[in-house]
Amino acid sequence: MEIWQAIILGAVQGFAEFLPISSSGHLILMQRWLGVSEEAGGLFFDIMLHIGTLIPVFIVFFKDIIGLFKRTETKLSDGKVKKSFLFSEKMWFLAVATVPAALTGVLLGDFVEGAFYRGDILSACLLAGTFLLTAGELFLSEIISNKRKDTLPLSYKSSLVMGLAQSVAIVPGLSRSGTVISSGCIYGLKREDNASFAFLMSIPIILGAAAVSTIDVIESGIVVDAIPLIFGVVTAAVTGYIAIKFMLKVIKKANYKWFSLYLVVMAIASIVTKVAVGV
Repeated sequence: MEIWQAIILGAVQGFAEFLPISSSGHLILMQRWLGVSEEAGGLFFDIMLHIGTLIPVFIVFFKDIIGLFKRTETKLSDGKVKKSFLFSEKMWFLAVATVPAALTGVLLGDFVEGAFYRGDILSACLLAGTFLLTAGELFLSEIISNKRKDTLPLSYKSSLVMGLAQSVAIVPGLSRSGTVISSGCIYGLKREDNASFAFLMSIPIILGAAAVSTIDVIESGIVVDAIPLIFGVVTAAVTGYIAIKFMLKVIKKANYKWFSLYLVVMAIASIVTKVAVGV
């Protein structure tokens, strides 16, 4: 793995993880176009880039993360005060939203990887199809969100809806952030609640993906080169921070049409490059 390849893949992961354009789909394309093998790019960069994109989530949403825990004080019979921390209701919302994706990843993760990472024309067509599905859902959510006048608060029901949407996005080309944010828009969540919760939902998923990838790398015996690792992590973190800040502004306006158009172009590129030049 060359340093310049690590930087490019890190940038792709950082931007695409939080913009509604599918980081997994873009990494598949970029690894094909850069000539990075699945062994070097897939397993290795699943760890590196996911950890990198987790850093800006903690930076931007630090107060929200702290807010998942609430401090309580209980006065004991001897007059002393016992301090403890409990999960807030939002933490339980997050747990409900995480379960569907976790189960889907465990049950279907290997099947999905086998279908999309083969590098043949069928996998290119599948990727193009999921890019188009993401484009469609973004276009639909923009129309519904801009027409809706009443909004709903975050609840267990909305958390489950967003969690089910996230579980579908295990498929490369279906953007996790795009699918989750779209489901929140269609459900009727307040845009501020939708944005912060959608990004908080990425934390357990990214941690889980990183943990699974770590086990895969250890079992496969791949030797990790520290220099590309550092460049990739830093690049993913910086670009991820920029993407989050930008996406928070986009969500407030519910303007997703340009992402839809971009995904249509990428769907075409996935097939054309495979047919024309075999990559």
